[in-house]
Amino acid sequence: MYSFILKQINEYLFLLCYIIIMALTIRFTKPTLIRKDMDAVLQTMVDEKIGPGERKREFLKLFSSFIGSKDGIALRSFVDTLIYSISALNLEKESAIALSVYSPKIYEYVIKRMGYELYLTDVDEYGLPLIEDVQNGMESNRVKALIVFSPLGSMYKEMESYKELQIPIIEDVTESLCSEFGDLKAGMLGDIVICSFEEDGIISTAGGAIAVSRKDEYIEALKKEAEKTRRYNDLPDMNASLGIVQLVKIDSTIERRREIFKAFQQSLQKGEGKSFLTGNINFNPNGFTFPVMIETRIDEAIAFAEKYGIEVKRSFSQSIGNRYQEKYDRYPNAVGPLSRCLSFPLYPFLKSTDVDTIEKVLRHIS
Repeated sequence: MYSFILKQINEYLFLLCYIIIMALTIRFTKPTLIRKDMDAVLQTMVDEKIGPGERKREFLKLFSSFIGSKDGIALRSFVDTLIYSISALNLEKESAIALSVYSPKIYEYVIKRMGYELYLTDVDEYGLPLIEDVQNGMESNRVKALIVFSPLGSMYKEMESYKELQIPIIEDVTESLCSEFGDLKAGMLGDIVICSFEEDGIISTAGGAIAVSRKDEYIEALKKEAEKTRRYNDLPDMNASLGIVQLVKIDSTIERRREIFKAFQQSLQKGEGKSFLTGNINFNPNGFTFPVMIETRIDEAIAFAEKYGIEVKRSFSQSIGNRYQEKYDRYPNAVGPLSRCLSFPLYPFLKSTDVDTIEKVLRHIS
């Protein structure tokens, strides 16, 4: 009897300790939502219209305008959004699609599932597909399209080199939304622009994605593909309502993210650490995360951050290139960050004490 009671007490104490630890831990990410935003979701329930409807159309219209596109589709699944976007390009069978080794693994799954060939490229100094590698793929008459995924809030310096390739481009702004380089803004490059709205996104609708375009031919193709599964695949109004309230206040959200990013950058510069992102004066990141290049053993850096209650993650653990960390001959520019880049928490809801703690670690990390 006593042993049973003691066991129960130990279990309760363990649970209590776990709760306390989790409460003190600086989580890696939090969706940019406040309780007031939930009113938008409650309103859809009051209206008894929680499926795809007017709010989905409103969110699609707002996002298209924000990106500088005309129209597109809003779906429940990023995978389907990617499939429909690639289908809209109307590529020849067995064509190759170029994308960088920093791209998420889901791209590999989708491209191969659709019967196309994956053509991986190294990256330039901004973490984007290396133009020379894409050109090599085109010369072999294989590469017929390009996907530009801008990782960790990075951004292209100019668009002309990509445009001169004269192949269709899908631009993924999931992590680069609102990043700028001079007069260029994320979303200006792609013939089709896609964006995922998962929990860790700049905008989070608790899942779902959008594909938009400035070109009528692609808009028509996207809508034609989406029409086949519209009843089961359109973004529900409950999700879209979350996107609307976040998009309306996105300027203040990005301002706060950039404020924290700048503070982290200044702290990093006081130590021996180096940021993954370019320090070019014309680059204005969105503050999606704060990626740091680690010179020491990355496991030691992770343990050091965890000692201060900071949840950090390897920046490219979910990238295609994660399994190519030893391919120095093939991806010389990408290999270093693939194995040594560590991302720190950065979101608007970080408390001032959390920011101070992260700054302290950044000053001493190397």
